[in-house]
Amino acid sequence: MGTKIIPDSHPMEVGVRAKKYLGIKFPFYRLNLLGILGLGLILFLAATACIGPLIAPFDPYFQDLSVRLWPPGAVYYLGTDELGRDILSRLLHGARTTLLIVLLVVVISGPIGIVLGCSSGYLGGWLDVVLMRLTDIFLAFPRLVLALALAAALGPGLENAILAIALTSWPVYARVARAEALLVRDSDYVSMAKLQGGSSWRIIFIHVLPVCLPSAGVRITLDMAGIILTAAGLGFLGLGANPPSPEWGAMIASGHPYIFDHWWLVTMPGLAILAVSLSFNLVGDALRDMLDPRI
Repeated sequence: MGTKIIPDSHPMEVGVRAKKYLGIKFPFYRLNLLGILGLGLILFLAATACIGPLIAPFDPYFQDLSVRLWPPGAVYYLGTDELGRDILSRLLHGARTTLLIVLLVVVISGPIGIVLGCSSGYLGGWLDVVLMRLTDIFLAFPRLVLALALAAALGPGLENAILAIALTSWPVYARVARAEALLVRDSDYVSMAKLQGGSSWRIIFIHVLPVCLPSAGVRITLDMAGIILTAAGLGFLGLGANPPSPEWGAMIASGHPYIFDHWWLVTMPGLAILAVSLSFNLVGDALRDMLDPRI
């Protein structure tokens, strides 16, 4: 008997594909348990940023030197800092600053990098050479060093820190988008769009850009941890949010002289940065595995 060929539209083949993508053939559940954990932490961060000021037990700016450097206990759950301010309240308020930095950096740098990468990969020629050499210049410097230089030139402040991080983040997204655009610019549907009289920019935004979005989105998700660490580094060096703003990097900077005797001043904001960075990495890894066509 010959081998029975099942067409792509056959119900049996559709069922096999459904099982594959639901997790029986494809390791969806195993990989996404960590992804779900990361997503839960991100949602917790978002909820904390929204209602943190309402549930904070104390005013994060109120100074009480009589309770200065108290360890974690029944009244101050995470202890107090060198000025008698409640660390838990400052962490809850600082979550809003952290989420604001991540969102604004992604909103600024993500579209710039994706559009430039798609345009460079599809159009090619001198535009591709110029944009990619500019990208190489940005990528030649470590992000934190370049962000420090830009933040120092712009001056301290949260807005300038966000702008500095955004200006150093777009080259990675441009590289990813360009690689995807190079794969699809000679495809049949793009050639058909050209034959129908579509302009280059129309083809880029309608046919090329949607193909680049999944890979670029995964890269952006994985890059959010780096954005948080860069923002914390700028805050630690005094180039981020201005004091007494409860920014996590600035909290570590103000507490590091007391790290050997009063460990909670640095440990608590450090754990917050670790948890948020890890959650974005877990979600990014899960998205990458889900969208990887080789699996």
